Order: sequence, then structure tokens, then C-alpha cells
Amino acid sequence: MPLDIRGSFKGNDVITSTANESIKLIRKLRDRKYREQTSSYFIEGIRIVYDALKTGQIFEKLIYAPELIRNETGRLLVEEACQKGVSCMEVSKEVYLSLSQKEGSQGVGAVLAQKWTKLEDLLFPLSGVWIGLHEVADPGNLGTIMRTADAVGAAGILLVGNCTDPYDPTALRASMGGIYSLQLVKINKDDFVRHFSKKETIIVGTSDSADLDYREEKYPTDMILLMGSEREGLGVELSKVCSQKVKIPMRGRCDSLNLSVATGIVLYEILYQNQQRINKG
Repeated sequence: MPLDIRGSFKGNDVITSTANESIKLIRKLRDRKYREQTSSYFIEGIRIVYDALKTGQIFEKLIYAPELIRNETGRLLVEEACQKGVSCMEVSKEVYLSLSQKEGSQGVGAVLAQKWTKLEDLLFPLSGVWIGLHEVADPGNLGTIMRTADAVGAAGILLVGNCTDPYDPTALRASMGGIYSLQLVKINKDDFVRHFSKKETIIVGTSDSADLDYREEKYPTDMILLMGSEREGLGVELSKVCSQKVKIPMRGRCDSLNLSVATGIVLYEILYQNQQRINKG
């Protein structure tokens, strides 16, 4: 059920107490368990709130502190949101800072409804480029991958197994609004293997034990790029569903790359090849 943050807020009253029930509920959204219970999350900052408004995200509440809004862009954003019928909550500087986890707060935040795509609602074989992430643990990595996925025009992300939360504040900040252009699907490992072992969709996995350099693979327009966890890689079961496995060459002393960096390298090779295909007609 959606988060109820109405509390004692009425009309245009300004909330000045950090103990207000609505404010306490918003602060609880820092906890993943509470985000999952309410299917809600909190964002802050003019750019990401603006992106959410422009991409049609479902707003449960916009929170703003006039004392902290230092430019016309922020003021116009609040005005536009309120004019569009978004429920707007004015708070004092102190109250807003009790919600904020961002340095140099811009005084604008929002509570939004989470948006997930169900596996059964997908059309198979999948269309476009998808990224499968097995047990990605670091929210910063996931956020950066979402930002890169948006940059290359990927269709969505399959979160396989016990992954970190894409609606974690750190992931949201790192995504820079990229989350709003992607379909997000949660799927356990067994279901992933069962659904995709039929080879209806081409799956290219990455592994340091692969024989093929990632630049030598011929990537199709419709596919899944499957990335293993930060600590353990793909594992045997997921490796078996891959149509092909590729590696990123390493020349230095390190034996692995950061997950978000590795994902970005391969995604841009996929983008390059697809663009070359388009250019050739």
C-alpha cells in the first residue's frame, strides 16, 4: 500500500516540528524494509525531482523549504508541481534538513511510488538491450549502472537474486535520474535460469575465465548482458544459460574491474556495434 504521510498537514500550514508524524514517516524511508512495505521512496534535489515530474512518476508528496531554495529553477519546480495537482508540503529549514542526506541541500524533495515491472508482463523474447545483475551488493554500483544503462538506451535491468535496492538513496543519487527510463524486474536465480535457458533471448555473460575478448563478440540488437556479483562472478548455473561469455582484458596487477566500470565498458561496445549496424543500413 502507498505511504500515508498526511499526518497533521492541513491546507497550506507550514510544518515546523521534526517530530511531526508525516516527517517521521518520510525519515523511515531511509530503511529498506519500510520502503518495501510502503512501495515508496524519498528523493531530494532539484534535478532528480524535475526528472521525476517530467517522466510522469507518481508523486505521493512534494516537500519543500523556501529558505533553502536559492534559485528560480527550484521555485518554478515547486510551482509547476503544485499546479499539476501534486500534494505539496511546505516545511521549515530545520525540518527539511532532518530529512536530507545530501550536502548543500536545495530544499526540494519528494516521496514517490516505486515502479516495478513483473516478469510475467514482459514479452519474450526480450526486445532491446537488457542488463542482468546477479546479487549486485553495492547501491553506488547499481546506481552508476542505471545511469550508464540510460545513457546507452538500454531497455531495463533484471535484478537476479538478493540484490541491493535500486531505490536506496545512494543508488538514486548515482543514477542521476537514469532509473526513470528503465524497466526494473526482480527475479530469483532459479526463475531466471528456468525462463532463459530456452535461449529465446541471447545472453552474453562476462567472466575472467572466458576465451573471447569482449570486442570480438558480435552483439545482437536484442539481448541480455549478464554480469556476476562483485565478489563471486557469474557462478556455474548462470554461466550455463549464457549463449556466449566474454572477458575484458587486464594488463596490470589487478585481476578484476569495478562492476559498474566493467558493465559500462561492454555496454558501450554493444552500443557502438548497434550504431554501426544502423549506419550501414
